[in-house]
Amino acid sequence: MMLQQILTEKIQKAVQDIFDVTLEKVEFQATRREFEGDITVVIFPLLKLVKSNPVELGNKIGDYLVQNVSEVARFNVVSGFLNIVIADTYYLNFFNQIKNISNYGFVTPKEDAKAVMVEFASPNTNKPLHLGHVRNILLGSSVAEIIKASGKKVYKTQIINDRGIHICKSMLAWQKFGNGETPQTSGLKGDKLVGKYYVEFDKAYKGEITALMAEGKSEEEAKKQAPMILEAQQMLLDWEAGKPEVVSLWKTMNQWVYDGFAVTYKDLGVDFDSYYYESNTYLLGKEVVQFGLEKGIFEKDPDGSVWIDLTEDGLDRKIVLRSDGTAVYMTQDIGTAIQRVKDNPDVGGMVYTVGNEQDYHFKVLFLILKKLGFDWAESLYHLSYGMVELPSGKMKSREGTVVDADDLIEEMVVTSREISEELGKLEGYTEEEKAELYKTIGLGALKYYMLKVDPRKGMMFNPEESVDFAGNTGPFIQYTYARIQSILRKADFDLNTNVTVEIHEKEKELLKQIEEFPIVIQDAAKNHSPALIANYSYDLVREYNSFYQAVSILGEEDQAKKIFRVQLSKKVGEVIKSAFALLGINVPERM
Repeated sequence: MMLQQILTEKIQKAVQDIFDVTLEKVEFQATRREFEGDITVVIFPLLKLVKSNPVELGNKIGDYLVQNVSEVARFNVVSGFLNIVIADTYYLNFFNQIKNISNYGFVTPKEDAKAVMVEFASPNTNKPLHLGHVRNILLGSSVAEIIKASGKKVYKTQIINDRGIHICKSMLAWQKFGNGETPQTSGLKGDKLVGKYYVEFDKAYKGEITALMAEGKSEEEAKKQAPMILEAQQMLLDWEAGKPEVVSLWKTMNQWVYDGFAVTYKDLGVDFDSYYYESNTYLLGKEVVQFGLEKGIFEKDPDGSVWIDLTEDGLDRKIVLRSDGTAVYMTQDIGTAIQRVKDNPDVGGMVYTVGNEQDYHFKVLFLILKKLGFDWAESLYHLSYGMVELPSGKMKSREGTVVDADDLIEEMVVTSREISEELGKLEGYTEEEKAELYKTIGLGALKYYMLKVDPRKGMMFNPEESVDFAGNTGPFIQYTYARIQSILRKADFDLNTNVTVEIHEKEKELLKQIEEFPIVIQDAAKNHSPALIANYSYDLVREYNSFYQAVSILGEEDQAKKIFRVQLSKKVGEVIKSAFALLGINVPERM
């Protein structure tokens, strides 16, 4: 049982025994550094139940705990705060219980547990993955791992936006300017090749607009009448009609993109359990519209279009079927959600990793699914995240000014190599080992920098800052892990030996941090926030480095203390590794 659980029960009993009242909730907080104590109880809420002053209440509860609770050594009261000092024996017992537990803090899902489906990535097939996609992918993948660690089954999925006018633009430009170029003949990854022609389309289209405006057309008229856009629109109609040569080209170019995406996903260390394609799902949901009409949830306008009125719910009136019978994105998303549960009947909730510009869309989607009566609709979550910017500004994909994901990964590896070589600590490494280390550090820097920020916030990504070996960065934490592994390699005794020692204050602080890890995992899962895991890792590492500077470890003369400190170091290393695994980050044994 965790310390807070133990204290909650004991404090509730104390309040019942002393004051004969029931305290429903005990409020804890960390003890401020200027006061003695390991954990603090906030007394003020008790004043609603007992007429007294907070200092008197705190002293009475503190006296009771010291007399009746073995875990409590002593206490002090400051205003309305009861600062409790926990006995060393509690921390020693705690450590002995968890020191040999692998994956400490992780909860194994029950056999009958409902699964959570996490959707992330979901790219368009007309361009390579870019910096914005990277944040989406890393967030979704990490949240999936955190939810799994909290004790739920998880399915990772994505919906690939493989249809629409944007795809036709790349196809048309390739037909006009490609001369049969392929990934094999060009040496380009397939997604990069298709993205190249998306940019070519935009250049040609803008040229036509300029020419038409020179002939006296307005800009709006020129945009509508330019031959390139008219041909792209016709190509979309041909695709929808199933014209063989158009469908064949669409399949070929999309496969180039899928193959290119697969390389990037592998480099980022992410995978998926299933894939959904918009070309297969865009007609889903139309039968649900009929069901909604029959139930009175939807309403049909005189022109034949179908709507849902959400004004009483603080939203607006939303179309779900056009007057010509074609579906809108909302209809498709309704149908896709339902299909996913049909495909995976144990799914009891879903997480959608999509940028915050779609906040309103998901409010509407979730509300419609609830109104349609699906019980799993109560457990839908929009993992809304802010945009990523670089010091140089925003990105525009159709102009070819995006930060390509592959280029970013390569840049991170190169930067980590340059910094590692400057530090000069790679003596004895083979070239292969060096290359692997550079990749581990570079990707660790990228992922940590992206994930340490609250998902809801926009962020500025600075590649050089992220690879700094000091401060709140991935490499700083990786370096501490490697330092611990070095200590373990030098230890010349059995690490499974049980010892009894008097705990140093720095050791106690470390044990308090370790004890928090299971709580942090649950909080991160509940809040869908890898940032909680990332910043916990940083706090743990800072505490370890403070411990490392304050006490002797391998040089300690007292054998029991030496063994305990190495065992404690080992456990810190294991927690760092587990926490970083939840962020998708590897840790190096040497650095």
